[in-house]
Amino acid sequence: MRFQAAGREIMYQYSVIQWLFIFYFYCFGGWCFESAYVSIKNKKLTNRGFMRGPFLPIYGSGATMMLVVSMPFQSMGLPWRVILTYLAGCIGATVLEYVTGVVMEALFKVRYWDYSNQKFNFQGHICLSSSLAWGLITIAMTEVIHGPVERLVMGIPGQVLTAVTLILTAGIFADFALSFKAAIDLRNVLARMKQAKEEMLTIQKRLDAILASASESVGNYREGISKSMSDLKKGIEGRLESIRNIVFTRPGEYLDSVKAELVDLRARYLVNKEDHDRLSSLKDFFQRSLIRSNPKMTSVEYREFLEELKEGLAGKKDLTLTAQEKEEDLAEKEEEGPERKEEDLAEKAEEGPEREEEDSDRKEENPAGKSNKI
Repeated sequence: MRFQAAGREIMYQYSVIQWLFIFYFYCFGGWCFESAYVSIKNKKLTNRGFMRGPFLPIYGSGATMMLVVSMPFQSMGLPWRVILTYLAGCIGATVLEYVTGVVMEALFKVRYWDYSNQKFNFQGHICLSSSLAWGLITIAMTEVIHGPVERLVMGIPGQVLTAVTLILTAGIFADFALSFKAAIDLRNVLARMKQAKEEMLTIQKRLDAILASASESVGNYREGISKSMSDLKKGIEGRLESIRNIVFTRPGEYLDSVKAELVDLRARYLVNKEDHDRLSSLKDFFQRSLIRSNPKMTSVEYREFLEELKEGLAGKKDLTLTAQEKEEDLAEKEEEGPERKEEDLAEKAEEGPEREEEDSDRKEENPAGKSNKI
């Protein structure tokens, strides 16, 4: 529905179905913009966003919010309409961005955007530059962009619009449910990786205590607690090996008394090591896609482990490329096979007389045929 006010047409009088379709339309438009921008920047196709399908709910929510907060000012004339729309857009979009960021981090323990490196940011969720930009986008939305979108929506027959919107709703809800589960599962993976490391740190400290009581040279093993997982694994294995050497070279009553504990510590280490290796491989397709779709995803609580997962995914990609290169090299060798064999035979034929002369010279120098190997 449209009506006249102050010499211009006022929008936004829509039914629930129309509002839903407009929301989905801007979700799709935001996905197109975001994916195109990131793909061009990274020089590779990237499916951006939280969901697997071509929808970014944050853009749909932002666009809908901009339309709603600008409603009270649409009947005003210039310049107040633009000024108040700008301020409303700045405030409304900033509040939406902050609440969305805080809720998502509380649920998933990761940040899908982070302004921590921007000036005048607040908790990394919002910053001044983005807030000012939201105001400009709100003006562009209400004054330029939404007019053609509204005409498109109004031009679709009611029954067709309802059917399309309901189908989109079912598909988007299913996609959102899968994506939500993947995000929760990823959070659990990060938490368990952290738990495994903390358990291994406890094991390392206890092994240091055992070495301190069993050997005067324990200083070599207490240079500091390992920080990275690779150093931690090496440290624990080195300590276990040191204790084993002490047991063989200088067996004592103390080591005999903690033998059962050492067996338990080693078993716990192997369990946590295996658990960490399994978790860091990240075999779940949706979890891998979630990280690949959000390469700038960060985590305050699980930063180390999220970066480890990212590096692991990058390593898998490099291995895939290497395998492809090997297959290409093998194909080239197979193609060159007959020609290469002919060239080798020709070279051997040319070297034949010279090779025979060299062999006869060697036999004269070593008539007994004795080997020079020791």
